[in-house]
Amino acid sequence: MQSLKPLEGDHVSTTADTVRNGVDTAQLFGTLDAVKADPELAKFQFRARNRWIDGSHNRTTIRDFYAAKQEDTSRRESFVIDAGEPAILIGTDTGANPAEYLLHALAACLTTAIVYVASARGVHLTEVESTLEGDMNVQGTLGLSDEYRNGFEQIRVTFRVQGDAPEAKLREIVARAQQRSAVFDIVTNGVPVSVNVETD
Repeated sequence: MQSLKPLEGDHVSTTADTVRNGVDTAQLFGTLDAVKADPELAKFQFRARNRWIDGSHNRTTIRDFYAAKQEDTSRRESFVIDAGEPAILIGTDTGANPAEYLLHALAACLTTAIVYVASARGVHLTEVESTLEGDMNVQGTLGLSDEYRNGFEQIRVTFRVQGDAPEAKLREIVARAQQRSAVFDIVTNGVPVSVNVETD
């Protein structure tokens, strides 16, 4: 997800009316202007609802969210995401595992940020591909050793980006996207998480 916070250098023109990289730049700049004029519009709350199916198989549905000072129910249908584990981790491959979904979220957020930044800066992209690798020692999450963390020890992201700009400009776009990516921020800086339990 691309951050809506307007930043110096991103706002090129409020009169842009072209679609660049599949992004309506007039709408993009209009959103930046609206949030700058009324910062309350920037407050969002995204939601996910999960239900256990069997074994490691569970299913998340995503639909409504809060945005621009109101509930947003514009999505006609929920997004449904099944998760599981591979057989080697006692699963039955009912879906990617949660750690793999985190890699997907990071890749998707960085990619969207790259496209938005490039569009705002007048760069037409022809290719954006990424490969992500996350290293994990499962002794931690299996409760076998406290010497290993439960999650990834390291994540490596490699982008292949092509477009009608010099290499230095494309690298600058990726760097700017990294600075603006919500999921990159969450992964690298952490976020407070509270867990509540209901048993009735």
